[in-house]
Amino acid sequence: MAADDISLDPGPAAAAGAYRVLARKYRPQSFMDLIGQEPMVRTLRNAFATGRIHQAYIFTGVRGVGKTTTARILARALNYETETIRQPAIDMPEPGLHCQAIMESRHVDVIEMDAASNTSIDNVREIIEAARYKPVSARTKVYIIDEVHMLSKAAFNGLLKTLEEPPPHVKFLFATTEIRKVPVTVLSRCQRFDLRRIEMPAMIAYLDRIAEAEAVRVEPEAMALIARASEGSMRDALSLLDQVIAHGGGAVRAEEVRAALGLADRARVIDLFEALMRGEIAAALEEFASQYDSGADPAAIITDLAEFVHVVTRLKLVPDAARDPALSETERRRGGEFAKALPIRALTMAWQILLKGIGEVQAAARPRIAAEMVLVRLAYAAELPSPAEVIRELKGGAAASATSRAPVPSAGEPRGMAPQQQAGATPPRLVSDRGAMRVEAPAHAEPLARAEATLPAPALPGSLPEIVALAERHRDIRLQTALERDIRVVAFEPGRIEIALLPAAEADLPNRLAKALLDWTGTRWGISIAREPAPDSRVPTLREAREAERQAGRAGVQNNPAVRAVLDRFPGAEITAVREPAAADHLAAPDDAPAGEDAATFTEDDL
Repeated sequence: MAADDISLDPGPAAAAGAYRVLARKYRPQSFMDLIGQEPMVRTLRNAFATGRIHQAYIFTGVRGVGKTTTARILARALNYETETIRQPAIDMPEPGLHCQAIMESRHVDVIEMDAASNTSIDNVREIIEAARYKPVSARTKVYIIDEVHMLSKAAFNGLLKTLEEPPPHVKFLFATTEIRKVPVTVLSRCQRFDLRRIEMPAMIAYLDRIAEAEAVRVEPEAMALIARASEGSMRDALSLLDQVIAHGGGAVRAEEVRAALGLADRARVIDLFEALMRGEIAAALEEFASQYDSGADPAAIITDLAEFVHVVTRLKLVPDAARDPALSETERRRGGEFAKALPIRALTMAWQILLKGIGEVQAAARPRIAAEMVLVRLAYAAELPSPAEVIRELKGGAAASATSRAPVPSAGEPRGMAPQQQAGATPPRLVSDRGAMRVEAPAHAEPLARAEATLPAPALPGSLPEIVALAERHRDIRLQTALERDIRVVAFEPGRIEIALLPAAEADLPNRLAKALLDWTGTRWGISIAREPAPDSRVPTLREAREAERQAGRAGVQNNPAVRAVLDRFPGAEITAVREPAAADHLAAPDDAPAGEDAATFTEDDL
């Protein structure tokens, strides 16, 4: 669509010479003007062509994507009428008899209601009462209810019957940003359309056409900043463009957009990121203070850093991401350099720290101080070695110096930004301030192994763990859990068990156990119930015994000198798992280790 093809909504204010904001001046007037909503338009076109026009539609999406405007355009399409066309039509090449009044929200048969200020059942009763009467001049009476999720429960209930079986001359069009707050009983009576966020390339192209139509010069970087800040909302983008045009007096530059948004210079954000990845805390804090003094908001700086981490990650994983028109040349070039130098673990850890930091800065009474502490945390994390590097130090005889600082890289290699992984070596990573680790221990620390029972067919289980193994083999998880958690064994012999039930146990647990043992062993077992033994003579449940052994194993591992050296090297670190590694997995991370994380693993030889 060329610049001179952009729809212009003059309205009554234009005739009086009053200025109209861009969001109203360039409001779409037809389905052809909608940007990024092609699936919805195609669905409606097919419905109109086949006569399958629903009685109610609901439009949902983020602010500013055109929900209410789409409802008005649909109302216009339902009542489109010219000298040659007298039926609903999606294609409206020229204004119809009712079009201008509908788009200006002043048509007597198209009633708009703001549910935010008309929430009660009385307002809905007025709609129900008026819906019985035919339209005055148009073909269809249309009710447009904006922010429909704001209606009260009673109002929704009062609307249900009319919504399901409205008179043939009535259509309902709803718009909402909170689709989850709309009752399912209402949603089931409507056709739902989710309006998409407007993608960056389409938004930039449309804003360029508007700038050309307004005879305004806008720098490409400034337009990209506007589109990025709007987060897919065309109304937000046009409002911001209005603001910076007024500020620049006919020309829009990137510096003015940054000033309006409280953003820092993108190149300076990248400089700050590089200082942080090098672990140069003083330089990072100095750069942050300079950006703050220039008017940048602390939360915006942290957010920009997180966005750049995302850019670098995408450039590393998706080479075609460099073609994104929203990226500046500086972001492409320097982001590509960081993508080659930083491992994924470093980027994901930086993202986690910054993402948490955004909320901390926004909630802090003094955002600048909170932002500086986030930067200190990130720079400190970039400076630390990975657990794998510490393990290699300890195994190489460096355990005595485990509390010393990490080796300082050469002048050409910044800390925290080490080159790509060498053959056979573990790549460097950013380490969180918490530094949680997993430590594996010898077999004596493994809690209550439940090996699969391999008894001969005639033999009966000789202990409660063997019965639990039978339940596990027969996939009776409910019974298995109950046996581990809800009973204490008072006496046990093959064919007879005396148990004490814990308060949380189910009443039919003995019957279920007896039936299961009969099915599994072919022998009828006697299950008797005893009172809860005195505390000093109680046999622990299997779960209690397992936890006791786990704690004992963890305490034994924690007292090991090698493990203690690792814990001292990483303040705040803790042992989160103790397990016996397989012979082939001498230094492998546990199966349940988080993806992308290093796990420090010790075997019996190491200890």
